[in-house]
Amino acid sequence: MPQVTKEELHKKVLDHKDELVSLCQDLIRIKNQSPLDPQEPAVDFVRGYLASHGIDSQRLVAYAGEDYPVVYARIGSDEGFRIVLNGHVDVVPVGNLSGWDFDPFGAEVFDGKIHGRGASDMKCGLAVLLFSMALLNESGANLKGDIRLHVATDEEIAGTGTKWFCDHGYADGADAVMVGEPTGHDTIEIGQKGILHLTLTVHGTSGHGSTGNYKGDNAITKLARVILHIDELISVPGHYLPSQAHAVANSRTIAERTIDNPLVGNAIDHCSANVGIIEGGGKINQVPDLASCKVDVRLPYGCKHEDVVAVVDRIIEESGVSGVEASYEWIAEGNYTDDTCLLVTSLKDNIESVWGEECLPAYQWASSDAAHYRALGCPTIQFGPANNAGIHGYNEDVDVEDVVHAAEIYMLTLCDMLGIE
Repeated sequence: MPQVTKEELHKKVLDHKDELVSLCQDLIRIKNQSPLDPQEPAVDFVRGYLASHGIDSQRLVAYAGEDYPVVYARIGSDEGFRIVLNGHVDVVPVGNLSGWDFDPFGAEVFDGKIHGRGASDMKCGLAVLLFSMALLNESGANLKGDIRLHVATDEEIAGTGTKWFCDHGYADGADAVMVGEPTGHDTIEIGQKGILHLTLTVHGTSGHGSTGNYKGDNAITKLARVILHIDELISVPGHYLPSQAHAVANSRTIAERTIDNPLVGNAIDHCSANVGIIEGGGKINQVPDLASCKVDVRLPYGCKHEDVVAVVDRIIEESGVSGVEASYEWIAEGNYTDDTCLLVTSLKDNIESVWGEECLPAYQWASSDAAHYRALGCPTIQFGPANNAGIHGYNEDVDVEDVVHAAEIYMLTLCDMLGIE
């Protein structure tokens, strides 16, 4: 019996592209906003789709409990190259419906785009993963290795589904991990920044508000003087290996293309700091004796903890404020995948072949679930169809062309890694 070829599988993607678009629409029409809606309808749909294409799957209870299960499926052989496909099926809330120009769960296709909540983040990306597995399984292709599917349902809130997979052995030994999160076609995300949650707590002295300018010690105004210096944290650099220089340069280029600010490239290779929460005071007519803020600090690769602590100490000293405490929750470190590994080189070649444009492997200025796989030593990338403007906002959409090309690229890259010629 002749073996199915890479070219034949590529053609199958194009022959079935209408089915892919319909799959995207079906997923978008499932109203499963985290944390507002149940996730079970989406889980049932994913498992039903896989079953209809001959793929057994498991519904597993992960860290987030029964309300946020995960889905696991596997095809292929026990010997050979081992690949994980990762995605999430949940979406963020749509917000005020008056901000939308179309039904966020209508999944309408017009102007060459699929419209609706999750179109870019990441129901169409997930559709590409499911569609690719389905075509490969039905084709009878001789896979020299296996494909494992990891689907989370709590990525937009707790984000523990992928961590559960990694902690419980479902990614052990993976030679490649492909996360279908939105990127667009001009980049492959091969690294992310780490995360520090910094808490600054200021103590004061309580008193009556009517004499607050003369008696008492206002913790909120003291905290404000500290916060004025918080931007000094962006001076803390990462420390990269010579082999990472090209990826760092690519990353700065992508950042400058994406955000209209001449200094935004520094967000790649230096810390960023955002004061996200401020708490303090109990009554309007009382001088507050306690105030605090939480700062989201993103850490570039190789960032030294002692450098961050030294700058925080300097910020407090320069503020002239007494009674300030700093506490640190180091959540994740900067992480990356080598841009010369088979996963990245194959994906880049296939992107450039399909689109006819240069693609830049680059680091992300934020963080993601990819860090969990990289912590296990698994080469990991993010790549998926996207129009970034509507992600987590109103009027989310994605180009049909982007979705179809993403499916072509995934199929070609899976063939490269699984020995289908």
